[in-house]
Amino acid sequence: MMRAFGDATRRNIAEACAAFARLPDATEPSALKRAAVVLALTESNDGDDTAFLLTKRASHLRAHRGQWALPGGRCDSGETPVDAALRELDEELGLKLTTDVVLGLLDDYPTRSGYLITPVVVWAADSAAIKPNPDEVASVHRIALATIEHDDAFDFTDIPESARRVIRFHHQMSLIHAPTAALIYQFREVLAGRNTRVTELEQPVFAWK
Repeated sequence: MMRAFGDATRRNIAEACAAFARLPDATEPSALKRAAVVLALTESNDGDDTAFLLTKRASHLRAHRGQWALPGGRCDSGETPVDAALRELDEELGLKLTTDVVLGLLDDYPTRSGYLITPVVVWAADSAAIKPNPDEVASVHRIALATIEHDDAFDFTDIPESARRVIRFHHQMSLIHAPTAALIYQFREVLAGRNTRVTELEQPVFAWK
């Protein structure tokens, strides 16, 4: 379904995020390190749809080099996930946004590598301001929301190392795995009005470190 980039779509997505029953935060302190990523909504390449921003990580990075990722990173000491998400968006893509553009949060996702990721949905109206930081980002891509709503956009497979299903997002002849694929999948489900959980969706073994 096409969603023209504008106030009506912003209101609709904000309402979908508000209606989403997010899993409650854990009552006990977690050993996982807190991190945040951004589903930054902006205009698609052809201008006919709303899109989210997906990056290809720089090839010289120490961790997860060359992989597809949502903008984001580790929370600094005393920083909330929303603050961290907005800071990382600025550091990676040059987008300086304030908390009034936050539309909602998705479920925290625990990774095999020891992080608890909070996905933050934001409305990034001024897409002309995007300037990828070459120290962190090799390229930035606009993924139209209609793309992730196709029946064949995601699939699930099994691996011998885990009883949990591995989720994969098919994008431009590439397979994007969890955590990124899981978070995009849950956002797709939120847009459809479904409270679908993704915390048990598995990552490929290469992402466990």
